[in-house]
Amino acid sequence: VLGVGVAGLAAIQTAKNMGAIVRAFDVRPVTKEQVESMGATFLEVPIKEDGSGSGGYAKEMSDDFKKAQAKMMLEQAGDVDIIITTALIPGRKAPILVDQEMLNAMKPGSVCVDLAAENGGNIAQTKKNEVFTTSNGVKIIGYTDLPSRLSSTASNLFGNNIAKFLLSIGPQTTKQKGVFQIDLEDDAVQNMLISFDGELRWPDKITPYSPPPPVIKQTEDVVELSEEQLLEQANKKQLDSFVRNTGIASLVAAALVAFGITTGDHDSVSLMASFALAGLAGYQVVWGVAPALHSPLMAVTNAISGMTAVGGMLLLASNSGGEIIPSSPAGWMGALATVLSFVNISGGFLVSGKMLDLFRRPTDPKEFFELYGIPASILVGGLGASAAMHIGNLGNVAGSVSIASAICCIAAIACLANQETARTGNVLGMAG
Repeated sequence: VLGVGVAGLAAIQTAKNMGAIVRAFDVRPVTKEQVESMGATFLEVPIKEDGSGSGGYAKEMSDDFKKAQAKMMLEQAGDVDIIITTALIPGRKAPILVDQEMLNAMKPGSVCVDLAAENGGNIAQTKKNEVFTTSNGVKIIGYTDLPSRLSSTASNLFGNNIAKFLLSIGPQTTKQKGVFQIDLEDDAVQNMLISFDGELRWPDKITPYSPPPPVIKQTEDVVELSEEQLLEQANKKQLDSFVRNTGIASLVAAALVAFGITTGDHDSVSLMASFALAGLAGYQVVWGVAPALHSPLMAVTNAISGMTAVGGMLLLASNSGGEIIPSSPAGWMGALATVLSFVNISGGFLVSGKMLDLFRRPTDPKEFFELYGIPASILVGGLGASAAMHIGNLGNVAGSVSIASAICCIAAIACLANQETARTGNVLGMAG
């Protein structure tokens, strides 16, 4: 599976459910954990380069990366039976991932399914809305209306299963072409046949299945180490760990000293401190999230990052001249940023709520998240009262409320680490 987005992950899960050995590749390293959590193997190239782009799509990669990717893909093409491609780049023609050389290396009868056929296709010989067979017998499916074809495909697959089941009872075991003869010598047939020629066979005449004797594993010689040898190995492992950590800490210490010497003012030091603490807290919080909750986590963090709405509103306010309709390019940019950020925020939380509802069981107790609106109203109402009635220093009040906002946002991500508290995390993210 080439391209691990929504379609790619669905393809991986379906193939695993059908018993396939699945390998997947994507230029975005962040997808590796998702692939492995579904039981597939993530293929990697020796060049380290992040292909993550905006909106969850991939970006264009360097020439060196493409060469290494092509070499790895050529090796895989000769080994696999089916290739499913789903790679898209927004605003551009779909990249060619399976070139002619790879098609030539594939075995006759192999199949390529190009889900990017609408945008030109990821496979060299893809023909839109057609099934094309190459000269070496590789079928390339370029349909752009696959959802509408699922019903007939499901019927064909089920009918094929029933036909194979019936044929397995007779002609395929007796080897007599054109003759349907029940083979009672076949263990599977005689175990499932409950009546034959008007005679009841079950349960007396059915021979119980005897599994083959278990394979006796040969014992291997185990070398026992003395306590001194075990202690020496443990000390060496501990020393390697300390040396590695000391090297990293030394580099960080040198960087901080260099930053302190070269910085021009104290404000930069304060910003660096806030950034370092926020990064450390965010890392510790996100690290504990279960793989099954990664999608809701990404939706919530995407919504929180949509707080660019605040910047858009400030820009809109400073350039509006007291009018509702902006009168300057900067004002219009602020209005556009506010609208797009609102879509990002509301969409992120809405998607998270829908995904988390999939985990909800009918027997789960009712949740009363609407009560959390009371403390949120106190904070927002207090800030509004301070601004409208000139109570206290507005900057200090806004700073106090922003503390609660930050706590809610961090707590939202922390709650998403556990399925039992994930819905609470989504609500806390909205409040923050």
